[in-house]
Amino acid sequence: MSADPGSALTAAQRAAGVIAAKHRGDLDGAEQLLAMFPDDATRTRGFMFLAELALNLVRTQTGQSMEDLAQELALHIAAVGDPPPAL
Repeated sequence: MSADPGSALTAAQRAAGVIAAKHRGDLDGAEQLLAMFPDDATRTRGFMFLAELALNLVRTQTGQSMEDLAQELALHIAAVGDPPPAL
């Protein structure tokens, strides 16, 4: 029995793989993983679920509220300016 490619868990795992591949310098692998999402909505849900999981991990470790973390993240994003180049 294989995982449903459109499921939130499968999409989040694939999103994590995209990020891991990018950070190890495997841009072709990241592109291949991105292409495996069945549609834009599934890709969006996967990255959103992954972001929520990551924020929950940080919240658990720091004791901050989700609202405080989201505000801090927004400030960091604003400080970065232009987004990094797309894959």
